[in-house]
Amino acid sequence: MKSIRKLGLSSDIALLAVILLLVEFVRGATVLSFIPIFGEKELGITLGIIGTAITAHYLTDTVLKIFIGYLLDRFSSKLIVICGLIISLGGIGMFYWGNNPWIFVLASAIYGVGMSPVWLVCLTKVNTEQRAAQMGFLYTIWLVGMGAGPVVLNVVLDYTPHLAYALLLGLTAIALALSFFLPRGKNSGESATPVPFKEQFAVLRERLSAMKPLLPGMILQTLGASMLVPILPKFTEQFLSLSSGQYSLLLLIGGGCTVIGLVPMGKWSDRVGRKPFLIVGFAIFGLTLASLSMKPGVLMAYGLAVILGISYAAVLPAWNALLALYVPPAQKGLGWSLLSTVENIGVLIGPVVGGLIAEAFSVSAVIWFSAGLFSIIAIVYWLFPSRWFAER
Repeated sequence: MKSIRKLGLSSDIALLAVILLLVEFVRGATVLSFIPIFGEKELGITLGIIGTAITAHYLTDTVLKIFIGYLLDRFSSKLIVICGLIISLGGIGMFYWGNNPWIFVLASAIYGVGMSPVWLVCLTKVNTEQRAAQMGFLYTIWLVGMGAGPVVLNVVLDYTPHLAYALLLGLTAIALALSFFLPRGKNSGESATPVPFKEQFAVLRERLSAMKPLLPGMILQTLGASMLVPILPKFTEQFLSLSSGQYSLLLLIGGGCTVIGLVPMGKWSDRVGRKPFLIVGFAIFGLTLASLSMKPGVLMAYGLAVILGISYAAVLPAWNALLALYVPPAQKGLGWSLLSTVENIGVLIGPVVGGLIAEAFSVSAVIWFSAGLFSIIAIVYWLFPSRWFAER
């Protein structure tokens, strides 16, 4: 609790952080393990359909972001989180009939409905004085869940797929139960009288116009990362010759290094500035990713996972602190939802593009393409003037 207070976070964030941890654990387990591994090995679904299912999940998540953000500025965040998790629980339940590929895709889409509210509520609680450090804390919670989910589910899937499904269902139900204990009331930072949507959108349009040079990077970086999702298990099996246990350890090492590095990197970014972290972080990430496609040994692959994790930890707090500069204080829900929607354009098309490239060429081609995108982003940010990354 003391460490939370040092970061300037209110006490009620603790329960929300637990819910976020459970939600992201299930999301990571579902998107990174259950859909690609269970879909291919148990149901015989092609990589193209798997990519479509992952995109369907992020499509509903993205499309609803602006609508949910608007509601968060007007209604109780508790009610919105509860409704979202109820719908997500229904989506998880539909995976029971996942032997039909299109029901599998539909279940993934419905499951994506409840993901946006929890994360957006967390973002609205970030204050201006310690943006990157608080972002680091939130991303620590997010990454612990996202990283632990696939690691645990990979182990469970080796024994019984039915237990893996029950785990996803049970943890989602626990998150829903905990959400009933969230405090009532709207989010902090809202105006006493709700601003009409037309006026809110006009302000946000001005903010987006001011950050136009950053928009391509927002899309490309999420595109590069999401392309890897449907092919990562197969890539580690074919090109790195890793067993399920070794793949889980690889995820654990990379995710662990990111988690350890997030808060200190966030504090460092608050002091030094955002631009150096974004340039160096994306450049190292792209080069290290390309190195993985050269069939390194197991120990070398683990070493590269450490570098990937640290570079990711350098990028995340700095990037989201940069986005926070463009969110109007009185419209945090709608502002964050709009920026997240722009970011998620890359997430929407990435899994489909990754799956199609893998089917047309090879899974290693997806790795090279993604590495190239991250390297281009680093070069573009290096060429941008420093004023785009400073307080405005």
